[in-house]
Amino acid sequence: MGSKPSKPQFITVLGDKQVEMGKEIILSCETNTEGLTVTWEKDGHTLKCVQDKHVMKQDGNNWSLQILNADEVDEGNYTIKLENQSGRDACSAKVIVELKEWRTVQWKQNEMVDYLRTFTIDIDEVKELRFLLYGLVGAGKSSTINTIKTIFGGSQFVNCLAEAMSTTSFTMKYEKYVIADGKEDLLPLAFNDTVGVEKEQGVHTDDIISALRGHIKEGYVFNPKSQISEENPHYLKNPSLSDRIHCLVSVVAADRIAVMDQEIINKMRQVRQAANRMGIPQVVFMTRVDLACPLTKENLRYIYKSKKVRDNMQKCSSLLGIPVNCIFPVKNYHMETHVSGDINCLMLDALTQIVDWANDYVAQIAQI
Repeated sequence: MGSKPSKPQFITVLGDKQVEMGKEIILSCETNTEGLTVTWEKDGHTLKCVQDKHVMKQDGNNWSLQILNADEVDEGNYTIKLENQSGRDACSAKVIVELKEWRTVQWKQNEMVDYLRTFTIDIDEVKELRFLLYGLVGAGKSSTINTIKTIFGGSQFVNCLAEAMSTTSFTMKYEKYVIADGKEDLLPLAFNDTVGVEKEQGVHTDDIISALRGHIKEGYVFNPKSQISEENPHYLKNPSLSDRIHCLVSVVAADRIAVMDQEIINKMRQVRQAANRMGIPQVVFMTRVDLACPLTKENLRYIYKSKKVRDNMQKCSSLLGIPVNCIFPVKNYHMETHVSGDINCLMLDALTQIVDWANDYVAQIAQI
């Protein structure tokens, strides 16, 4: 009667891989015994070996999976499972495939900063372009303002308070934030922060639409149960072009797109449709990209090589009805204690484009 074989165990385990598209991927490990039944899985399903794509090998106690000509479909979690009559064991590894860069960013901030510093609005009566930040609670509206202020202030700015991972909105009033270039000069840009969108609480949709038209003055306290009335002292009956919002910026967290509630999506689409009827440009700042994608978390410059970022942008476009070329993935200051050139450049890349769109809108409306 033969002795029972050793329970399978790994001497070395699979290691995570990050490769460029078109390269080969090799996952390998070593086990403690032979005579094993081995199964490879991808994302929880048995991996079907495709000719000229997958090569599974065994050399003694060494096992490997070779994936040729890596493509985006090869990205995922790979698992090798061992089994014999004495037991089972398994280990997994994550494979990330860098896509070919599908959008470019200028990773030198000086030129973009200079462009915004010297920017002039085409219509003299409008002294500042106004951007309305609107989106879910915790998506990063206030943090976006802090990040923009940090870029031009030269050090981290936190006066526009942001609540970390909150489920209720920290902002309660309609606030306007101007952007100072250094200590004195102001850029012709202003950002209005609002209460976050919630299912039953948060900002009233009609208040956002009134703000787009310029009817709401700074300091108005949002009431989730009722919209502003014309009798309210913060209601502006005859807004000028300067009072209006010139670009709607919807703020969405990249790591929460898949779990967005339909009621919230409907509210955001309703505001977007109202802005569309007014001709107001609409964009999305897709925040928290580092939490949605390990590739981007490792290096922000991989932002437009990331399959997860691209897929989330496409999901966001489908949910909100905004074209992908109007969606800008960004990262706000959160855990960092020092200014980051890459965080700045990603935000500046978005700002230099939306400033032009807002300026075009102002010029168009002024001609009507």
